[in-house]
Amino acid sequence: MLKSIMSVLVLAAMPLVFMTVTTQAEESDSAKHSTKEIMKVGFKGGLLKKVASGNASDDEKQKLHAMLVALGKNKVEKGDAESWKKLTSALVKASSDVLEGKDGAGEAIQKASNCKACHNIHK
Repeated sequence: MLKSIMSVLVLAAMPLVFMTVTTQAEESDSAKHSTKEIMKVGFKGGLLKKVASGNASDDEKQKLHAMLVALGKNKVEKGDAESWKKLTSALVKASSDVLEGKDGAGEAIQKASNCKACHNIHK
């Protein structure tokens, strides 16, 4: 009887364990690159400009893409969360296109990285 009760308790606790692990993984993705770091390295540091011009290595393209994915997962400090999602999704989509080598991807990522459009609302 005791074994049956313990088995039920263990099975009931399993979803909580998996939810905790998933949440921690998602938090670690966004914690991997802070918004401040992404702005400093990716935008002001010239990485985005290098990628947009087509002069970046594959590693640099991957690094920028990872930063932009993390940016979308970071908590928005100011402004509407839906706007943040829309703007960061456009950046992620454009960086994915760069990774795939699609025509016009450089121009698309340059257009999606309009600093003023994001800063007016979220900074």
